Amino acid sequence: MRTLKKILSDSARDYKYLLRNIPSVTIAVFVLSVVCANLMANKELVSFKYVALDCGFVFSWIMFLCMDTICKRWGAKASIKVSVLALAMNLFVCAAFALLSLAPGKWGEFYSTESQQVNDSLNATFGGSWYVVLGSALAFIISSIINAFLNEAVGKHFKKDGFFSFAVRSYISTAIAQFADNLVFATVVSKIFFGWTWTQVLVCSAIGAVCELLCEVLFSGIGYKIVVGWEKDNVGKEYFDFLQKKQINAEQIEAK
Repeated sequence: MRTLKKILSDSARDYKYLLRNIPSVTIAVFVLSVVCANLMANKELVSFKYVALDCGFVFSWIMFLCMDTICKRWGAKASIKVSVLALAMNLFVCAAFALLSLAPGKWGEFYSTESQQVNDSLNATFGGSWYVVLGSALAFIISSIINAFLNEAVGKHFKKDGFFSFAVRSYISTAIAQFADNLVFATVVSKIFFGWTWTQVLVCSAIGAVCELLCEVLFSGIGYKIVVGWEKDNVGKEYFDFLQKKQINAEQIEAK
């Protein structure tokens, strides 16, 4: 029990230092992109037999760009920790929307259309379906872990630290993680509940990953400049000092 208490206490302190050191705008954009991607996934953007993109695609690449910048500066574990926070916030929003959709009041659109069907449709959209939320959450956390560790692993193979190394590690990790994200979601939701074939699942997952990767390629220069700015201004020093002190204490205890 004492060991578990210490682990939870150390994790809480780690989170405190980490979130205090990552710029608040970055955290806000990351969390908002996750919430918006989940909400807008309810609407189709492109829909053909083997090409299917929902409107969440507009926000999904932002999530991965945020993860790549955080991973570059603070490491894979930090990226995963922030992803867990974003997932928790998204689930909280989904739960709040689901409860509020049960409220007896009318949506503003009802008064302009006088249609109960419109009101019910809006409640259904914001209330969401449990299997969509489950599939989205599972896909996001799996892809976040894949993206973080791949990004860090690829980055270790570069001796020079510049835009080329940032781009390569980001593109490779994003391409694979985005495919995993699409694959998990398509399998859990589209295959089981909407009757997709495995061909549709695999092809749509691959095409979606390519489209999302292209968006990150277009905006990766911005991500790199943000990271360079953090490094120049020594953003995150307090967290790095905390980790160093934690490592020294662990070594001292192990030596005893």
